[in-house]
Order: sequence, then structure tokens, then C-alpha cells
Amino acid sequence: MLDLIKKYLSEGFIYAVASSPLKNTDEGALDALKLKDCSKLKIKPVILRKERLFQVTRTIGPKEFHENLDLDAAAKLLYSIAGHPFKNVEAVNGGDKLSLMANKKGDVTAREHKGSQKNTVNTSAKETADPINWSAPDMSHNKIKQYLLKEGEPLPFLVELGVMTKEGKVVASKYDKFKQINRYLEFIDDIIPALPKGRTVNIVDFGCGKSYLTFAMYHLLVSVKGFDVRITGLDLKKDVIENCNALAAKCGYDRLTFLHGDIARYESEDGKHPDMVVTLHACDTATDYALEKAVKWGASVILCVPCCQHELNKQIECDILSPIMKYGLLKERFAALLTDGLRAEMLEECGYKTQVLEFIDMEHTPKNILIRAVKRKKNTGKADSPAFKKTEEFMHATPTLEKLLFNE
Repeated sequence: MLDLIKKYLSEGFIYAVASSPLKNTDEGALDALKLKDCSKLKIKPVILRKERLFQVTRTIGPKEFHENLDLDAAAKLLYSIAGHPFKNVEAVNGGDKLSLMANKKGDVTAREHKGSQKNTVNTSAKETADPINWSAPDMSHNKIKQYLLKEGEPLPFLVELGVMTKEGKVVASKYDKFKQINRYLEFIDDIIPALPKGRTVNIVDFGCGKSYLTFAMYHLLVSVKGFDVRITGLDLKKDVIENCNALAAKCGYDRLTFLHGDIARYESEDGKHPDMVVTLHACDTATDYALEKAVKWGASVILCVPCCQHELNKQIECDILSPIMKYGLLKERFAALLTDGLRAEMLEECGYKTQVLEFIDMEHTPKNILIRAVKRKKNTGKADSPAFKKTEEFMHATPTLEKLLFNE
């Protein structure tokens, strides 16, 4: 049986899917297979560091968990889950399909369907590598070919920051950072049409830190897109600022400058207001001061990744929500979501089209929300009684951003 399963997992394998979980399955067996509360399991082939592996995706509640296995382990997993805990287990190789079933005694039987068409498997197009043409699937791991920064193409700033080797290979321990940088560049790429044309674009990056993302933004806008850009990074750590300026000089990024200073007190040296304001992981109300400046400057684009939203956690009260308010952890998370929801609504009220997006998978960091705001061409002005006020009154909350923007 295992040999037959391995045959389907060999060259030409497209995907395997297990669904319809059965009840009354032994919990010990579920724990051993990491399948407790798992509603669906999918397997697809991937190439990782030139090795052919099998990516297992377990759907547990609203989340997906990934694991890479070799051929033997993947085959044993499919054999183990047939009939317990899943009623339906199917593997597709080219146009052929293998169905695995188990009887009441636990004996696994296999049925092959030769020349099966794509509509014989009850699955969505997203689960197939190629739902129309039964050709070999794309096994590139993490969609590397779609990244704006390509692995194998060394970039001086990524080499100096320890993300890449001199040959352009991504350092294993920095792969999550590499993915984060590329995800960030996708957000930058999307807002390019909103940036001014025919003049220098001024950008300020509040709380830039080691500036992985600042350097990447400069590279995309200047080296790739050919924009006339001036970027200023601001941070409170003097040694970090010195290192960033040294790296910018080493890379020849002459329109990238780093300054030591506080967000609330920052004013551009040339008096020109920034066209784009970036604030990533500015702690607690420092984010609000950055957003206030961006709005009052009339910035065309605002990108914000909030951090450490403690302020409302100390304020909010609501008897109706006592099942959340009585537990510290739940209250803290709720307060963070409330804070960012109100921030997004305030930006809408100030004339911005605002989105709240996932910055990076929760698997990698809990600080995964990005607020992206693009200034509307027609600003209707602030309402006398904005909608978010009702929410604040209900929760007994008064955010700093409201005081900065609406309590003139």
C-alpha cells in the first residue's frame, strides 16, 4: 500500500486532500498526527533548497499550519489518516486519482481512477496546482518567483544587513525577514500611482530602526522604478542612526538620510511636507503622533504598522462585553483591535481611503496589522459628529489620535 501511495507522490504529483473528518476518533492518535480539531488536510509538492519535499497544510479552526515532509513521511501520513480521522483521502497525479478508504476494522483499501478529469475531485481551484492543464505543478516554495526582490540576486544592503550572502542566497535564519521585506514592497508597489509625478517625492519613515524596510523601499522606488525620491528615516537610537547613514553611504544611496529625533518634535529641514509617511512599530501613542503629522501635512500616502497599543486598555469599560473585559489577555487584544479600528476610521474622516491589511502571517509575528491610507482626490471635510464617536462613547474611550486631530 505504501508503495502505491509513493507512486502517486512521485513525479507528476499535483496534490492530495483529506476532508470530512469523522467523529469519535481516538484523541491520542489525533495528537500524534497533529490533527486535533483539524477540518481539512492538504499536501502539495514544493522545492526547498533544491530538495523535493511535501508541504502539509492542516486547517484548524480559522488558521492554517504548515509542515514540510519527505516522501516517506508524507506517504505514511496519507496512509495513517485514511478512515481515521478522515473519511475521504484522495491523491491526484496527472489525470489519475487515488482514493484511500478504511473499513470498520481499520484496514485501508485503495481505489485508482485512471484518466480522471479535474471535476471528479470535490475541491476548489486554489487547491490544484493547475486546474485546467494536468502538467507538472509549480513547486517553487513560498512563490519566490513572484517576489519583488529575487533570491539569487544579491543586493548590497541585504548583504550588509545579514539577510543575504554575497552570492544572493537568503540566510536561513533570515528567511522570514526576507518574506516580510517583500510583503512590504508589495504595499509600496500598490500605492505608487498615488505618489506625485514630475517632482521629487518626499518620504519620512518614523521609527525606522535598523531600516531593513527603509532601504528596500529606496531600492524599489529609485533603483527599480526610477523615481526622484528623498527619504528620511527617524529614530531615537543614535547608534542605529549612525549605522544606517554609514550603510546608505556605502550603498551609494545619496538621497537616503537618517536622523536622530522624536516623532512628535520632527519638522522637515527644508520645510517641505512629506508626500508619504511611514510609521512601523512606533510604540503605543507614538503611532498617533506620526498619524497626526501625516494628516496635517496632507500626505498623499500613509503606511502604519501599530505596536504596543496600551492606551485604551486602561480606559475601556463595558458591562455588555464583560466576557472579554474580565480576562486580561482578551481585553488587551480587544483594546489593540479597537485602537486600530478607530485609527482607521479617523483617517477616513480626514479624507483618506483606508484599508486594514495583514502585514505578515501571524505565524511569524503577532504585530501583523498594516493600516494603509491614500488621500482621496475630493475631501468632503470632517463631519460634525463622526461615526467613531458612538463607539468611543460606548467603550468609554478617548484615543490620543482623536485629541490630536479633532480637539482643536
